[in-house]
Amino acid sequence: MSASKSVAFHTLGCKLNFSETSSISRMMENEGFEKKDFDDVADVYVINTCSVTDNADKECRQLVRRIQRKSPESLVVITGCYAQLKPKEISEIPGVDLVLGAAEKFNIGKHIAELSKGDSAKISSCDIEDVTGFNSSFSINDRTRTFLKVQDGCDYTCSFCTIPMARGKSRSDSIANVIRNAEELAANGVKEIVLTGVNLGDFGKGPDGNKKHEENFFDLVQALDKVEGIQRYRISSIEPNLLTNEIITFVANSDKFMPHFHIPLQSGSNKTLGQMRRRYKRELYAERVQLIKTLMPHCAIGVDVIVGFPGETDEDFKETFDFLHSLDVSYLHVFTYSERDNTHALTINPVVPVNVRHERNKTLRNLSYMKMQYFTEQHAGQTRKVLFEGHEKNGMMEGYTDNYIKIAVPFNAEWVNNVVDWKV
Repeated sequence: MSASKSVAFHTLGCKLNFSETSSISRMMENEGFEKKDFDDVADVYVINTCSVTDNADKECRQLVRRIQRKSPESLVVITGCYAQLKPKEISEIPGVDLVLGAAEKFNIGKHIAELSKGDSAKISSCDIEDVTGFNSSFSINDRTRTFLKVQDGCDYTCSFCTIPMARGKSRSDSIANVIRNAEELAANGVKEIVLTGVNLGDFGKGPDGNKKHEENFFDLVQALDKVEGIQRYRISSIEPNLLTNEIITFVANSDKFMPHFHIPLQSGSNKTLGQMRRRYKRELYAERVQLIKTLMPHCAIGVDVIVGFPGETDEDFKETFDFLHSLDVSYLHVFTYSERDNTHALTINPVVPVNVRHERNKTLRNLSYMKMQYFTEQHAGQTRKVLFEGHEKNGMMEGYTDNYIKIAVPFNAEWVNNVVDWKV
């Protein structure tokens, strides 16, 4: 393929997807592609898909239609979790030329070189059990905060989740390689790294999917804490059963690891947690929150929660609401349960009506808003360190305090990618 070819990317879903898209983009630029904005006309469009949102299919089709209208001769490549789970379905979307599963997304240049517009869509995928190896990824130049992928895949079997089917067994980078990546990011002027993975706390299993932990997540955070040049780390999301007391204590005493945890709960009802096949009860979750707040009263805690799971009664939902209301957490990410093919949850009854699911979602989003307001008000008048980002919108810029309070101020070029003392 000639060096003058251009490529544009669109990412759906999580921080992990963003880190992978960024790495694939740099790889293709090194192969001679010119990177374009997704709204521009490009020779190749790559859509990195997600399987968590219930409208993955709809979003994918809409994006392909947009490309078809704008640039009908361009090649369209679909990869990511949805591409691994339903390659044939995606290949039948008019305009799609190539579908790449989990094992092939980092070989995209090789596949494009063999592709011609107008042929029937080519699928390059394999059984997820055969996906091994670890592709190191990080986002850079896209934002002040960089997402660094250190772990992939999951060995858990939560009854609502397709991620293990889309990403394979739990496997990790080595600590030595993560440190090299962090040092490279520091050399590029990055100030904050967000550690990402599918099941981050399970860090340490080898890239061949070996069940044995060669290293662990606590080893990793201790090693990263010593890297020169990186001022801030955040732990993107960690299961409550894997968030150990020693990790919490270490973060409390670290200058670099920010007082901010995101801990999935999914339900405040032990009955529902059991049906979800989660590996803890609400009592353990409450213990984790209590220890964090004892050691770091100023710490932000985010919570993932699913509403409308099959069998969730009004009483179960009230239990979840009351539990969350009582917890000293800062904000909620609320997901409305949606059915996923080949998951155990499809066998659980009764099914919660969709309108009830949406009503419960709204109730918890209102609670989240109140939680965040209260958390922010607790820190009013305090001076905290804010890392400001470079995006200017309507003459304003944004940044986050160490404990994840969003600050908006008039744009000041001198503050971009700098940590500034700011009165909340």
